[in-house]
Amino acid sequence: MTPDLPLAGLRVLDFAQFLAGPVAALRLADLGAEVIKIERPQCGDLCRSMVVNDQRMGDDSLVFHTFNRGKKSVAADLKNPDDLARVKALIGTADVMIHNFRPGVMERIGLGYDAVKALNPRLVYGAVSGYGADGPWKDKPGQDLLVQSLSGIAWLNGNDGDGPVPTGFAMLDVATAGLLVQGILACLVRRGTTGKGGLVDVDLMSTAIDMTFEQFTCFLNDPEGQPRRHAQGNANPYQPAPYGIYETSDGHMALAMAPLARVAELLDCPEIAEFGQDQAFAQLDAIKAVVARVLAGKPTRHWLDVLEPAGLWCAEVLDWPGFAATEGFAALDPVQEIRAGTEAAKTTRCPIRIDGSALRNPTAGPTLGADTEAVLGALDATAGA
Repeated sequence: MTPDLPLAGLRVLDFAQFLAGPVAALRLADLGAEVIKIERPQCGDLCRSMVVNDQRMGDDSLVFHTFNRGKKSVAADLKNPDDLARVKALIGTADVMIHNFRPGVMERIGLGYDAVKALNPRLVYGAVSGYGADGPWKDKPGQDLLVQSLSGIAWLNGNDGDGPVPTGFAMLDVATAGLLVQGILACLVRRGTTGKGGLVDVDLMSTAIDMTFEQFTCFLNDPEGQPRRHAQGNANPYQPAPYGIYETSDGHMALAMAPLARVAELLDCPEIAEFGQDQAFAQLDAIKAVVARVLAGKPTRHWLDVLEPAGLWCAEVLDWPGFAATEGFAALDPVQEIRAGTEAAKTTRCPIRIDGSALRNPTAGPTLGADTEAVLGALDATAGA
């Protein structure tokens, strides 16, 4: 990490586990902040034991390192009065604090926003929950798949006639982390002029609504209510034909917004033009059925060579091996190596560039409690001086 990164000199305390909170803290670390995880002495962040496909680095799961690279770890039992007192002293030195406990938990511990504000009025306090601090759902488990299901997102995916289809990754956790970082940075800017910290609340359900704001706005103003998924090639229920993904003779391709007359010309299919542009939504299933029939007759490369030079928005549908082998992937250079002792693994780098440089941090996640004495011992020495 270079010393002139934007957040160099800031201290962030990461009390969070699993994904949204730790990913937000990770991004702050990527931007130069010192990030200290506060973990339970017995097992630490539960993500340490969340092993996927038996992938590990040292004693911890590989996914733990992807969320927590470059951080420090302090082991502290927040139910132990002595540990809690030391953590409160540490909070007094921090600029940002992040947690994702359920509403009310930090208040019972004595680390709710009001209590922390009294300890450190300049601190920016970030709280992540599943459904907000109030309401009948506040105690439900805030897990990505569950929120996708409750929010209607699973009913946006897939073709008409399919069951609900969630995304294949924790979309809402990652997006919520981004919103938390935005709020934290905004409060830090305000602190620069007022000297006061602030409280940033984000939740997965609000993120779900925000991510679908385009489609949800259409729903709010649609007298028919629930959007109707397309019979095939569905990608957005409110986009007219030919928008969607289609099978070709050797794979699949995506075709985005395009005038039907131009599509008909390039596909050499007058039948498409007969519908007329004003029917692009009213007759979308019929139009897309014709497009699908034509595209299935030749390879993806043939259609890309026809459509791309003509300025139509289209793309091959790639799997990960295919994507990772492309020149576009190589040009982004998005992969970095992280190391823990003699072990090494590949992961992604920070997607942000600062002053033209990509941000990389080769340090894996910390060993549980590795920095307890260095961090808290420094506080004890200061207190005794």
